[in-house]
Amino acid sequence: MTFTSLPKVELHLHLEGAAPPAFIRGLAAEKSIDLSGIFDEQGDYKFTDFTQFLRTYEAACTVLQTPQDFYRLTLAVLEQSAEQGVVYSETFLSPDFCGGGDLVAWRDYLAAMAEAANHAERDMGITLRGVITCIRHFGPDQAKPVAHCAVETMGDLITGFGIAGDESKGKPADFAYSFDMAREAGLRLTAHAGEWGGAASVRDALRDLRVERIGHGVHAINDPALVDQLAENGTTLEVCPGSNIALGVYENWADHPIEKLRAAGVNVTVSTDDPPFFHTTLNAEYDRLADTFGWDEEIFAELNRTAMHAAFCDDATRTRILKHLEP
Repeated sequence: MTFTSLPKVELHLHLEGAAPPAFIRGLAAEKSIDLSGIFDEQGDYKFTDFTQFLRTYEAACTVLQTPQDFYRLTLAVLEQSAEQGVVYSETFLSPDFCGGGDLVAWRDYLAAMAEAANHAERDMGITLRGVITCIRHFGPDQAKPVAHCAVETMGDLITGFGIAGDESKGKPADFAYSFDMAREAGLRLTAHAGEWGGAASVRDALRDLRVERIGHGVHAINDPALVDQLAENGTTLEVCPGSNIALGVYENWADHPIEKLRAAGVNVTVSTDDPPFFHTTLNAEYDRLADTFGWDEEIFAELNRTAMHAAFCDDATRTRILKHLEP
């Protein structure tokens, strides 16, 4: 079964993490930067565990040095997504990688990404919104200028705020100041949790950061009361099965809890996270889920509607995309 023609919504995609390896190698060559150590013999990103994945990710980001680089990156990523049938995408953006959290520099980078998003919507029919993320292992003090960048540039493209990075560093409560700042400005909130930190990290993010969506969240399955809470409150999980399996969160697709969570009434969605790192695409995710759990086009259409209702966008955009999702 193939789902190429099915219009899709993706809520959990890291812009830099979606950079094709060839794109990064090309930029490195242009800038005479040696990144050979982060690629394998086939030219793909090389890592063995989550810690090395983060190092490889951040090394790849070192060649993204100018607004024009991010214009080109945004177009390349949106072209990839459009080829997968994605009609609405939310991507995580970090000022840490775009001027180091300096607001003046961030505005220039954002303008370039917004221009690329506008071109992609016009030429490819894909709508983009951005969720600014602080990086957990950079610490709570560095998160504050990132939140300030989010608040000062929220609008047509920037609609959300979140946190990504190494879940073993610090606690969600450490970042409450930044999340409070974003919430008071009217930004929608999400947080990576329950990927490595266990079910408790999901509880902590919900309580201390008061988010409406959770990135990953799959370890919630180990706490039945938490699963009930997620279902009752309508919290949406941005689930990335291929990422979880590639990084060893689960050994194989049959072990992945996405179907158990869905059956329990939790709002689950399907995304690719950092697709070239994990040798996946959104269509490949759909195909594996169909093969493993027997999901059909009706279930995927329902998941995409769920994702669109949870999207961080204005009502007019939501209504327009929901119509596009109709059979």
